[in-house]
Amino acid sequence: MRQSITHVALVVRDYDEAIGFYCGVLGFDLIEDTYQAEQDKRWVVVRPKGGQGASIVLARASRPEQEPFVGNQTGGRVFMFLNTDDFARDFTRLNAAGVEFVREPQIHDYGTVAVFRDIYGNLWDLLQLAEGHPAAV
Repeated sequence: MRQSITHVALVVRDYDEAIGFYCGVLGFDLIEDTYQAEQDKRWVVVRPKGGQGASIVLARASRPEQEPFVGNQTGGRVFMFLNTDDFARDFTRLNAAGVEFVREPQIHDYGTVAVFRDIYGNLWDLLQLAEGHPAAV
């Protein structure tokens, strides 16, 4: 048996606002943006530039009970882990783009990491795994 995670849904306030942040600021690729008339919503998929793994479906909150989860999908824990092959390059670029880092870079046995907020407040790790780590890029 072979399985993989293809997409992770991220609840957002507005499609275009989210695309602006994820593609414009973080530098992700817009993989798909298709209007689905039968559901009156868009299927918006983004992925880190050069990424081959799971992508993110930017899912606009479509019901009032979904709105409180925009920016708080994991109750304040780190939600996503953005792995990089060059931590210094990406940390510098994101800082220059105005991304808010809430934990400065730290070096651990497993690699180098800093925590930032996305446009909605979700926490992300920017992570470069140590050479030899089983999941290293």
